Amino acid sequence: MTVKPVRKLKAHIFICTNERPPGHPRGCCKEKNSEALVSGFKEEFARRGLAGEVRAQRAGCLDTCEYGPSIVVYPDNLWYGPVQPADIAEIVESVISGAPVERLRIPGK
Repeated sequence: MTVKPVRKLKAHIFICTNERPPGHPRGCCKEKNSEALVSGFKEEFARRGLAGEVRAQRAGCLDTCEYGPSIVVYPDNLWYGPVQPADIAEIVESVISGAPVERLRIPGK
């Protein structure tokens, strides 16, 4: 059996898609349309030809519910919220340039 070498990604973006009951005091990323972020990031990566260099995927609770929908970008450990589909291109550009999107950073993260 041949094993393919593991490729090193430039960035890995985890998007909270956790679901809480309606009215939960901490909020719910899924009810704030976080699923649209997952597909939006994937589409933006494909559009820019980055699909093999960066990855976006659903995550369970990132414990930043109050800032939802929230995401974390590794390996830079950048936490963003509340992220909207209109922010996707700017975040992808920041992954390329290495400059964080300060206006979306979650305080203390």
